[in-house]
Amino acid sequence: MTYDNELVLISQEFVEDEIGNQTPIETRKTVLCNVKSVGRNEFYSAATAGLRPSIVFVIHGYEYDGEQVVEFEGARYNVIRTYSTDFEEVELTCERVAADG
Repeated sequence: MTYDNELVLISQEFVEDEIGNQTPIETRKTVLCNVKSVGRNEFYSAATAGLRPSIVFVIHGYEYDGEQVVEFEGARYNVIRTYSTDFEEVELTCERVAADG
């Protein structure tokens, strides 16, 4: 398997400012990935739970630290499921985040 694409893993933590407001701070980490399509069975199973998986990213397991948001080719995705395929790889099944409008 080749890792020909770049994926940005985005973690978020909240910091408190001087008057007590919680402000989100994003940390971005770029990793290489392989892109797969969502399988038919997985798509329909997720749809019954109200989820809309649209893409699967395969990355090295040691690079993933529980991030729930990723960015690929300028679009944001929420991670809706992770699956360890073997000792070294993790599949991130993601749904696209709707654009703010």
